[in-house]
Amino acid sequence: MDKPVKTINKYDTACPEEEADLQSLRTSLMDQETSSEMANWFKTFSDPTRLRIMDALLQKELCVHDLTVLLDMGQSAISHQLRTLRNMRIVKRRKEGKTVFYSLDDEHIEQIFLQTLQHIKHG
Repeated sequence: MDKPVKTINKYDTACPEEEADLQSLRTSLMDQETSSEMANWFKTFSDPTRLRIMDALLQKELCVHDLTVLLDMGQSAISHQLRTLRNMRIVKRRKEGKTVFYSLDDEHIEQIFLQTLQHIKHG
């Protein structure tokens, strides 16, 4: 005989999963703090200017002036976006004399960017 299906409310019926399976899954889920941190990190990718900066930095290390020319934007706007990207550890900076050069923080950022781009172009 089939197991009875639990009714959550009159409109929702529980799936016929074992309670132990769900409990096991629950213990492996990320905690609320981690999911909030991850959501904030992904929000950084929601700005088109930041994505264009990342795309440029994917090609090579650049200074703020180069980014202003490439993206046809003011220095203040570029600097603001770079600060956001730096705070989220998406880009890093290197100072050479008076010039500050920016690059992607590490290859994980490059992989995430390229995989997302591939996913968008795929579908």
